[in-house]
Amino acid sequence: MIIMRDHAIRAADITLTLIGIVAVAPLMLIVAMLIYARDPGPILFRHRRIGKGGRSFHCLKFRSMVVDSDQQLADLLTSDADARFEWAVNHKLKNDPRITSLGRFLRKSSLDELPQLFNVLRGDMSLVGPRPIVEAEVRFYGRYFAEYRSTRPGITGLWQVSGRSDVNYRRRVAMDVVYARRRSLGMNAYIVGRTIPAVLAARGSF
Repeated sequence: MIIMRDHAIRAADITLTLIGIVAVAPLMLIVAMLIYARDPGPILFRHRRIGKGGRSFHCLKFRSMVVDSDQQLADLLTSDADARFEWAVNHKLKNDPRITSLGRFLRKSSLDELPQLFNVLRGDMSLVGPRPIVEAEVRFYGRYFAEYRSTRPGITGLWQVSGRSDVNYRRRVAMDVVYARRRSLGMNAYIVGRTIPAVLAARGSF
């Protein structure tokens, strides 16, 4: 039963993703050109994340930060105790100085995540699921990490439609566990339906 359900979800992912790539290809081209024009350098940002079965993969995004963002982060965390604490708690910075002006818009609108459609095609991700996490975030899941790695991470999910970064890690983990245990085509359709208004509201995005 579980295998049939997951096969159905995967078939829906492939079909909808192919349609989506064709539909947004012109928009993706425009975004790529703007990124390079504003801040010459790589168009895409590849970040190693943990996927199904605990396997790692490169999650794709349009680059929204300056080219030397890793070095700038290291310098900031060394010199700013408040930023160091915020990074330790959330693995994010609400007022991240590394984000470009265009990158801030891409993040608010979630356009930076469009390249993840190719992650879905490759089988690294699903359209719906827990957000892909980095190695440093595994500790937040504790014994529930088994639930996380039982399914493919998603472009959207319960966390994204419930406030994103306004939701603390405890609630985020709880949502990921609920999804992993109850996922179905019906639940995915419900989450996708809530994604568009959530993106338009841009609540919790930074």
